[in-house]
Amino acid sequence: MGSGPVGVAVVGAGVISKEYLTTLSAFPDVRVLAVADLDGRRAEAAAKAHDIPLAGDVDTVLAVPEAEIVVNLTVPAAHVEVAWAALRAGKHVYGEKPIALLPGEGEKLLAEASERGLLVGSAPDTFLGAGLQSALRAVAAGHIGAPVAASTALRSLGPERWHPDPAFFYQPGAGPLFDLGPYYLTALVALFGGVERVAASVRRARDIRSAGPGPTAGRTFPVAVPTHVSALLDFASGPTATSVFSWDSAHPHIHFEIVGTEGTLFVPDPNSFGGPLRLRPNAASDWAELPVQGRTDGRGLGVVDMARAIRSGSVPRASGALALHVLRTMAAVTDSASRGEFTRLAERVVRPAPLPADWDPTSRTL
Repeated sequence: MGSGPVGVAVVGAGVISKEYLTTLSAFPDVRVLAVADLDGRRAEAAAKAHDIPLAGDVDTVLAVPEAEIVVNLTVPAAHVEVAWAALRAGKHVYGEKPIALLPGEGEKLLAEASERGLLVGSAPDTFLGAGLQSALRAVAAGHIGAPVAASTALRSLGPERWHPDPAFFYQPGAGPLFDLGPYYLTALVALFGGVERVAASVRRARDIRSAGPGPTAGRTFPVAVPTHVSALLDFASGPTATSVFSWDSAHPHIHFEIVGTEGTLFVPDPNSFGGPLRLRPNAASDWAELPVQGRTDGRGLGVVDMARAIRSGSVPRASGALALHVLRTMAAVTDSASRGEFTRLAERVVRPAPLPADWDPTSRTL
């Protein structure tokens, strides 16, 4: 299993890579050794900005022998291709969500990794942050009694309002369900365990959209995915959840609430690492703030957890199995919407172990 810091190679130097490279550079249990991108100049700029020794193409960084984990930050359509290349090079893989575009692709990927004795992990790792981990502890402590139901909502007018090149967000493997749904669904699975069945309805407000401010401003692009998704999720452990994912609303709104037999918990934005966390017991007339304890570093916590799992021979929390269950759930949402009836999920998933409240990725343990 080796010893010492785990070498990392990053593939994809786009917008999200800046957060990963900033946080990973601060974690002593990992060492970023190389960065790759289809645009060589972009890879070189990222390497220079974060003091990374090597920049190049995918083959170049996969050939670095000390790189044990490949962090795959490519667009969704390339996730599986890059992950396969990394596995064939003998590397563990931690990728951005979704793990694949289709559940069958994800299943084959995990089977290949298992056969090679390698780990696959996947974003989101926001559920490892202080906000959601504190919510998990609050539920486990019985602050709301037995969980009954959850409601979540994410509404906006879409990423063209801020992203410099937003067209890929509206292609298969993205849209509000596949791009933002994993944050909410992963948090729900961490809270309640596996989804048992799904019912859903979907809509698309416009077939053509246009880019906002940035280098592609005014450029139009086709919309190939639903842009408003309403889902009902039943969990094998008993609770149910209603979730809305929309890029068709002029009223930006984020909501995550858990109702229990003894109270209600207002959960932080699952696309963030912090708070606030609020509790309203049934007998109370107002909300009370609960303490939020844990890490708020940013994207990369899952990579550190995987590095420690590699060295200890344990299972990473942001695992490929968890990501595959979330992908199957999203596929079930799509299937239910097309058939107009509930879709059942046959498999179960093991809930990831909670993090200790004092878990610290900035302290060297390897």
